[in-house]
Amino acid sequence: MKTDYFPLLVICSFCLVNAFAEENLLVISVATEETDGFKRFARSLKQNQLEYEILGLGKEWKGGDIKKQAGGGHKVNLLIEALEKYKNDDTRVILFTDSYDVVVNDEAEKILAKFKQFNSRLVFGAEAYCWPDSTLADSYPEVPINEKRFLNSGGFIGYASDVYEIITSDTIKDEDDDQLFYTKIFLNKPTQSKYNIRLDTRSEIFQNLNGAVDEVSIFANENGKIELANNVTNTVPLIVHGNGQSKLELNRLGNFIGNSYSNIAGCIVCKEDTIELGQDQSDWPELTMAIFIEQPTPFLREFFKKIAALNYPKDKITLLIHNNEEYHNSEVENFFKNFNSHYSLIKYLQSADDSSEQEAKQSSVDECLKTECKYLFIVDSTVHFDNSDTLKLLVEQNRLVLAPIMKRPGASWSNVWGAVNNEGFYRRSEDYFDIVDRNLVNVWNLPYVGEAVLIKGEILNKVSVEFDDEFLDPNIKFASSLRENDIFMYGTNLEEFGHLINPTDFNISKIRPEMFEIFNNFLDWTERFIHPEYKNFVSDVEKPQVPCPDVYWFPIISDEFCESLITTMEDFGQWSGGRNHKNDPRIPGGYENVPTVDIHMTQVGFQEHWLYFLKKFVQPMQQKIFIGYYHDPPEANLNFVVRYRPDEQDHLTPHHDASTYTINIALNIPGVDFQGGGVRFVRYNCSVTQTKKGWAMIHPGRLTHYHEGLKVKGGTRYIMVSFIDP
Repeated sequence: MKTDYFPLLVICSFCLVNAFAEENLLVISVATEETDGFKRFARSLKQNQLEYEILGLGKEWKGGDIKKQAGGGHKVNLLIEALEKYKNDDTRVILFTDSYDVVVNDEAEKILAKFKQFNSRLVFGAEAYCWPDSTLADSYPEVPINEKRFLNSGGFIGYASDVYEIITSDTIKDEDDDQLFYTKIFLNKPTQSKYNIRLDTRSEIFQNLNGAVDEVSIFANENGKIELANNVTNTVPLIVHGNGQSKLELNRLGNFIGNSYSNIAGCIVCKEDTIELGQDQSDWPELTMAIFIEQPTPFLREFFKKIAALNYPKDKITLLIHNNEEYHNSEVENFFKNFNSHYSLIKYLQSADDSSEQEAKQSSVDECLKTECKYLFIVDSTVHFDNSDTLKLLVEQNRLVLAPIMKRPGASWSNVWGAVNNEGFYRRSEDYFDIVDRNLVNVWNLPYVGEAVLIKGEILNKVSVEFDDEFLDPNIKFASSLRENDIFMYGTNLEEFGHLINPTDFNISKIRPEMFEIFNNFLDWTERFIHPEYKNFVSDVEKPQVPCPDVYWFPIISDEFCESLITTMEDFGQWSGGRNHKNDPRIPGGYENVPTVDIHMTQVGFQEHWLYFLKKFVQPMQQKIFIGYYHDPPEANLNFVVRYRPDEQDHLTPHHDASTYTINIALNIPGVDFQGGGVRFVRYNCSVTQTKKGWAMIHPGRLTHYHEGLKVKGGTRYIMVSFIDP
């Protein structure tokens, strides 16, 4: 289905006259339960100021399971009872529609005007399929190829006296099929002729979506109101019915039509039925937060830090932690130790318990029910709440099932889907990118939400929420079980809530695996491994220091990156021989004139990561320092960590670097980790001895900056060196 948002087509409204003012429209529908679909329908009636009666609320449904088989005669019998009082009313026009899967999108005057154009006493909606008895298809009159031929009983409009007379002309059992009942009335030639019964084959009033999803699109009229266009018949239907397999498409359209969204005012429905949590946190609802660590997940330390920072009283939270990865035990235990006394209760399921994700998520439901919690907040370890108000904002939105919409930075992968295919798996919707990129903001009715979901406890008491399926991921099964129970799932992008971690290929066999995540999780990698002051220098808030002529100094990597590099190299352990071993098979030509004790990035599988680091963080500073020199991407064949110590190699003789420019990053602290050391630029007789951990020294390589490594007198000095653009 094509959806055009911006610029949105403007179609003028029909000119209304007062000729029909004496006729009164009454909407009648049947609903025995106040489902999410019913509430949406009722809201659309109120938004359009329509008079309505709902039949059957609170009563037992006797029309059979119409999801699985034909039925619905109960609707007809309830309508007969309701029309008894209008059977002699010639001015009352009855609009009868289904309720759970219908949205009304215009006011009475427009509906009556279109009805009058049919010059009929009774008009039914039309669809593409002859159902439930396909053998009757040939009995229908032919219609043009772009129109719909067969009656649909989910919506019809007619004069009350005529409707009553027609539907009481025969009897129907509650469990019989209502559409077949109305079909036989329509196909009865004398009856059809007497009342001039018509089908809305062009979708002037009724748009039945089943078999027509690709034929419609939405647009904004001159007042910003979102309307539906049938692009095949060039009509603007007023009542939209998600019959058959099109219910999820109606849910999507319902995010806009029914005065849910305006091209001028933005989201409207998102501001309705919300609550406000007051300053007194003792009145905030209690909830169960269930955290699931089901796979090796990078940056789990930051995940827990953000969980702890959520602006919600911890004594109102019962916390369940399921850790299915032994690798993460220490991180989970640290969180448990630091916050056990802060929460109302923490229940920790260690990986040794061997419970599956499905079992653990079902356990979270049981825990919520046992404590009579108001909400269950399911959180996977891939979720990072950068907005500490996330949980508070979700509660205040006051939806039965609500997820904060988040995605992987720089990608389109998110925790929500805009559509699903027939097997219940991901299918991209027309508005998916607008939603996840926040080009449009709203509280969206979606067919799948996962990874972070807030569920009202009252739902858990009413329906069976399921996670276990042999063929489905637990989150997909969860969403499927909600759809099967007609529970609407919402995702909100009204705020920026955070982002998702990409756990793909996270290699926990590495001693410092997060160090290798620069490609998959660049944002989180940057937060952990780039010096916190770097941004001030790259944005010109601060200028690099100049300790020697044409030698520039600025912070670039964090203490943790320094320590991770050292740990990675020492764990690898295959240090080169240093000054007594000039033959080096690691480099082109196999000979190093001024060798050091070092390990190359290629040896530990970090070469491509380091080159990307040079491009993203070193090159922007180089272009500010050496103005006019540009080489993209920077090339560097030799990238290595050097180790100096008195019993091994304590200094380096004067030399030129085989580079256009060199960076030299101090990985530890002089006077603390080692004594002595530093660098002397011979031509300028300028030395830098008090190097700064995590700071990069950048200088020209060839010709001008002949330099030497000063003697280390104690301890161990580590530096990271790159010869750039050799």
